[in-house]
Amino acid sequence: MINLQDLPSTKTIREKKRIGRGYGSGKGGHTVGRGTKGQKSRYDIKLTFGGTKIKKSFLRKIPLWRGKGKSDSLPKIQISCAWLEKNAKKGEVIDLKFLVKKGIIPKISRKYRIKILANGELKKALKVYLPTSKKAAQLIKKAGGEVVDSQNVKA
Repeated sequence: MINLQDLPSTKTIREKKRIGRGYGSGKGGHTVGRGTKGQKSRYDIKLTFGGTKIKKSFLRKIPLWRGKGKSDSLPKIQISCAWLEKNAKKGEVIDLKFLVKKGIIPKISRKYRIKILANGELKKALKVYLPTSKKAAQLIKKAGGEVVDSQNVKA
């Protein structure tokens, strides 16, 4: 006796219709599902097309990146004083080399906006060569450390 689960499958597997490849493809011929006439029935619509409006109208919708360096597009890395307390040794120099060694940035470059923030406590004396917030600078100096002007330091 044959069980129901032993019967062969009657499900047919159909290939995808190749639109616009002739009448024999199953979906071919004159308009190929695009409707008749009008811009959407044509081959290609340019990205900048805005109907009867001026082409500038599309470009005005894109946000502007002003300035020479476009620094807003750079990834921001914020380091807390609590992280420095946990990961740095007493008297250690905190600079780009230190961040590479700890794996925060992949290599030494100016392609990151790095800043040390005053989150948490800091009790170790550190020498910092990175941009800091005012409160973070106060914490570092209070702990006996030193904050060097990072704008004059070369990477």
